[in-house]
Amino acid sequence: MKKLSSAEIRQMYLDFFKSKGHDVLKSAPLVPHDDPTLLWINSGVATMEKYFDGSVVPKNRRLTSSQKSIRTNDIENVGRTARHHTMFEMLGNFSVGDYFKKEAITWAWELLTSPEWFAFEPEKLYITVYPKDTDAKKFWQEVGVASDHIYEAEDNFWDIGEGPSGPDSEIFYDRGQEMNNLPADDPESYPGGENERYLEIWNIVFSQFNHKPDGTYEPLPHKNIDTGMGLERITSIFQNAPTNFETDLFLPIIQATEKMDNNKKYGEDPELDVSYKVIADHARAVTFAIGDGALPSNDGRGYVIRRLIRRAVMHGQKLGIQGAFMYKLVPVVGQIMQAAYPEVLEQADFIAKVIRMEEDRFNETLKDGLDLLNSLIAEVKQQNGTELPGAPVFKLYDTYGFPLELTKEYADDEGLGVDEKGFAAKMKEQQERARAARSNAKSMGVQNGLLTEIKTPSEYVGYSELETTGVLKDIIVDNELVAEVTAGTADMIFDRTPFYAEMGGQVADQGLIQDAAGNVVAKVTDVQHAPNGQNMHTVEVVAPMKQGAEYTLVVDRMFHEKVRKNHTATHLLDQALRDVLGEHTHQAGSLVEPTYLRFDFTNLGSVSQEQLHQVENIVNEKIWASLPVETVVTDIESAKKMGAIALFSEKYGDTVRVVKAGDYSMEFCGGNHVDNTIEIGLFKIVSESGVGAGVRRIEAVTSKEAFEFLEKRNQVLNQVAADLKTTKIEDTPRKVEQLQEQIKKLEQEKQALEDKFASQQASDVFKNVQTVNGKKLIAAQVSVSGMGQLRQLADQWKTQELSDVLVLATKADGGKVNLIVAASPAAVKSGIKAGALIKDIAPLVGGGGGGRPDLAQAGGKKPEGIAAALKAAATWLENN
Repeated sequence: MKKLSSAEIRQMYLDFFKSKGHDVLKSAPLVPHDDPTLLWINSGVATMEKYFDGSVVPKNRRLTSSQKSIRTNDIENVGRTARHHTMFEMLGNFSVGDYFKKEAITWAWELLTSPEWFAFEPEKLYITVYPKDTDAKKFWQEVGVASDHIYEAEDNFWDIGEGPSGPDSEIFYDRGQEMNNLPADDPESYPGGENERYLEIWNIVFSQFNHKPDGTYEPLPHKNIDTGMGLERITSIFQNAPTNFETDLFLPIIQATEKMDNNKKYGEDPELDVSYKVIADHARAVTFAIGDGALPSNDGRGYVIRRLIRRAVMHGQKLGIQGAFMYKLVPVVGQIMQAAYPEVLEQADFIAKVIRMEEDRFNETLKDGLDLLNSLIAEVKQQNGTELPGAPVFKLYDTYGFPLELTKEYADDEGLGVDEKGFAAKMKEQQERARAARSNAKSMGVQNGLLTEIKTPSEYVGYSELETTGVLKDIIVDNELVAEVTAGTADMIFDRTPFYAEMGGQVADQGLIQDAAGNVVAKVTDVQHAPNGQNMHTVEVVAPMKQGAEYTLVVDRMFHEKVRKNHTATHLLDQALRDVLGEHTHQAGSLVEPTYLRFDFTNLGSVSQEQLHQVENIVNEKIWASLPVETVVTDIESAKKMGAIALFSEKYGDTVRVVKAGDYSMEFCGGNHVDNTIEIGLFKIVSESGVGAGVRRIEAVTSKEAFEFLEKRNQVLNQVAADLKTTKIEDTPRKVEQLQEQIKKLEQEKQALEDKFASQQASDVFKNVQTVNGKKLIAAQVSVSGMGQLRQLADQWKTQELSDVLVLATKADGGKVNLIVAASPAAVKSGIKAGALIKDIAPLVGGGGGGRPDLAQAGGKKPEGIAAALKAAATWLENN
């Protein structure tokens, strides 16, 4: 077997399948694009679903990739097992209705055993197959696998529910008994068993069935191949490493971490080794996740990043590392992965900044968490308890980032256990909330055989023509091809069309279809791309239409013109945001409608009004500069050399369109644009808000809609000026300032009068002292403005030492009730607690409350219950 680096292994795998006619796909970002069912890209096949379910037919049905992925469903195992990771790379080769079992098996064996490629010893490889899959077993035998190296296993069937499914074959490598964690005669010491000797290195799925909603299986219209080989795992074999962490993918990160500590070396203490592994794993995951557009937050994928950073920080503390350190590992990760992912080093400064900010934030909360944990331990020991309750332990985990195992260690040091069942129950509640927040849609649909078979050529001419003739090639009604349609909804494909299909945030064109006589026969309501790329028109038919007939297709010109103005404006906005906020900002989604545009972008914090004003000014300056807008069609590498901006979430073909607005903006784009920025006229930001973890949204209008927006604002300002009786609009701010000063002065005078009135009431109320159970009580309703003045009366009472207990109530604005209870130091010492008293009487006014032993307050919604509450206070005192 050869000695190869991880970069060489990755490249060799891709080169092998390229030699077999596969297109090599670049790894998609970890943040899924247009899939609400996925938090992260979690496998190689996750990026292939549109091909496997038939919604898109690839140009080449043979594909291969090395796809970075994240899974965090059992994060607690990271560092404690030899091969568990949050982020990993999955090498895969895929056939979308092209080759099947024989070729997949033949090529797998060639890659693994050929001296030109991996050069594994055939006798060290073992195969598992599904018992009923006799074809797979036969093909493995034909390539030279010995019969005693093929095992049948019932669980070798890949099935995720409704959608594609089928049998699979797993390939295992025999690392030798010296690598095993079990005796050779242990029942689990076999390929596929729970052992360290036989390592699974590759899974080949033969996707040949549709799993139907009723639970039955039917053959797929197109059979597929989906394989997965973990790069980290296969690298450990090439480098003869005991675990994945001793390979060149992780060891440099561990060694860099060692230098931050100097006291505890990797390999000296198994428990501390876990911490090194966790740090190395999490450093990779968060570096790539942030680089792909995710940012730390309290929910979704942002919460995952925050949790990974905090776990790593806690393990850093176990190693004796003080202060922020994770951010220093970013360039180390970048150097390891540079061959395949040069963008990591390019973004290293930004990624490190994000991680450093998160580390600093966590270090600030860490002390509070430790204080809470120590307080919890002390409380449990005071009550002679034996374990920490699950709910507060989960709070430590969820709010302060304390891993369960860390809390268990602290508890164990104090001779206490942890209520792990209670913790698990709280964790389950959170997971159910998270699942409920995501879409219930299936992640992969059932193939549509009809649409994938339609390969009629269709030319889009809308870049230069908004009206053209086209021959109606295909009519689809209720998922069936028909020769004629007389009314209702249908999908249609023409050989030529000026209608833009929705893509890249730009909405589809609308318009009409006319017959040879100029009569309207259909209205186009939507246009989408068919699986083979044609523009498929959804139409409402109003007169008979026939396949093969020629029609005139007319785009709604006004609709189209407004859309293209807004589309060009989004490009100007994108660049302006980079200019003002920094190059780390990139597009996270957009919507280009005729009446407005919406633009989502990444940013660490909110955008100030001053920054928005700068952005708006820049865009308008570029509009008024009359910049020519040009389109260049070129190959993707030339476009990148030109400096064109590509969306991280998009995949591009060999030929791309680059849209340039003068020398200011240059982006990959297949949409429609104005010929000159002056056509946009005017740009106005309507709103800016947050829509997710580290993602902001700007909504804006242009042209006529921008003028109408400003005119409405002007009308409002004119009305305000008239109401303020100012002769000039320019004087309005000063007039408002004068009114605010007057209001402030009146409020101060009002407060002074209320305080004086409250004091006058106090002199009367405080005289009414009753004795209950040997304690002096003042209980009364007063007429004051709210809780603030009740507290002032309580302060007066306290300084004058007028009774043991004070209970005051007032009817506040809106029919609400405020209650306050105070107890003197002597009363508190005798066992009277204001908080307990107020909890007893607050329900009588329809509310609740609490507080300290000496002062408590409550609110309610039933003023008619005030008398009963005051009476109940005396009763409570009688009984306590």
